[in-house]
Amino acid sequence: MEEKRILITGGTGFVGRYLREELLKQGNYLTIVTRSPKAYKSEHTKNQKFITLDEVPDVMESTDVVINLAGENLFGQRWTESVKKKIYDSRISITRELVDAIRASSKKPDVFISASGINYYKPAGDDVITEGSKAADDFLAKVCKDWEKEAVNARELGVRVVISRFGIVLEEDGGVIEKMKLPFSLFVGGAIGPGTQYLSWIHMKDLCNAIVFAIENEEIDEVFNATAPEPVTMNEFASAMGRVMNRPSFFRVPEFALNIALGEAAVPVVSSLNVQPKVLQKAGFNFQFEDVETALGDIL
Repeated sequence: MEEKRILITGGTGFVGRYLREELLKQGNYLTIVTRSPKAYKSEHTKNQKFITLDEVPDVMESTDVVINLAGENLFGQRWTESVKKKIYDSRISITRELVDAIRASSKKPDVFISASGINYYKPAGDDVITEGSKAADDFLAKVCKDWEKEAVNARELGVRVVISRFGIVLEEDGGVIEKMKLPFSLFVGGAIGPGTQYLSWIHMKDLCNAIVFAIENEEIDEVFNATAPEPVTMNEFASAMGRVMNRPSFFRVPEFALNIALGEAAVPVVSSLNVQPKVLQKAGFNFQFEDVETALGDIL
């Protein structure tokens, strides 16, 4: 990739840390938006700096690419009304501020890539879901729809807008693997929820490569599903994890227990979303990890 000046929100989070590493390897110049720039003083280099959201308008004119990953963590807590407000506001308000900064800038970035999630879609059991499938009408779907709507406003400013709907991201130090790894290590691992629900996943390396691919390919000016082409059921995922870790996978966290523990926050775990990355496939993107057991073997 030709050297670019890239502004990233959420660049210190789970996905952002790995994406930064990939973009720096390619010789890009990164500006990371964070609430606490001083906390990352040791990571400042000639190719990477950290700023607050208030400083974004000052750097927008020298920015080629904006990548928007910011958002309150969805997991690990019950969705009280105050938590739901944080989840919603953290995504909508930052996206709006980024678009406002683009609007005020005399030189616009070439592309605005904004994250979203596959929980935009209405659960469809075994049926295949593509980028054109129907949206759900629950809380997470509303978050995704409004988040995307704010990002798409940049298109009116002459900026190419790409929306990346993330599936379950697989990497060792976060997400579903971090939650499931300990029980498997203790020989009590297994499926979460009913087990028959589809889990649409993507290896972190493929996710980062897909974002870079979208930066480089100007024909991608739309939504794309950031998921591997071979989704699996939760039972299949747990079995693969057991084989890779050489552990049994017959223990189960039943759906009613999840509902008691997490309430509405259990929805992303038990919803069946059999998602296909048709836009990426049509554009010629090559996945490194199409098979979940190969992906887990690389990580674990």
